[in-house]
Amino acid sequence: MIKSTKPRDYSNLWSRPGYLIRRLHQIQVAMFLEECNEFNLTPVQFGVLTVLYDKEALDQVTIANQLGVDRNTAADVIRRLERRGLLERPASLIDKRAKLARINDSGRELVDAVHPHMVSAQKNFTRILTDKEYSQLMQLMSKIILDNNDASRSTWKLNKEEEKPLTKDRLK
Repeated sequence: MIKSTKPRDYSNLWSRPGYLIRRLHQIQVAMFLEECNEFNLTPVQFGVLTVLYDKEALDQVTIANQLGVDRNTAADVIRRLERRGLLERPASLIDKRAKLARINDSGRELVDAVHPHMVSAQKNFTRILTDKEYSQLMQLMSKIILDNNDASRSTWKLNKEEEKPLTKDRLK
């Protein structure tokens, strides 16, 4: 005899962390694009420029690792930023195969102009959270990321300072 069972309900997406994280990402990207609309810049493009801002020059693999994106994505973003005249591609003196990128003055000026808008988008995104909740959110997200970092196709390489969770007053 076959037992009759109640059909499973797979419709509750709100109980799935992966769905909620993806949805949060969609919202955050939309808020960044809205706030930074006048600059015609994506969050990943801004990330590349930010990684390069205080550096002499970095290779594509290092940039990809610091952003947590794959090399092909980093290469594509770097090419677009170069076409916009925001960075240069000097030859590597150490490894002729390595493709370097270096932010130029136009790129730095753009980062300086976009930065307050990015901060505003981040603050608006988390405005409902108290300082304590914000700190908890950052700690929990960092914990999940660091524990699962090796599962990603684009492993995020961090230095020890970057592994410390942010508080609202550290938002830069």
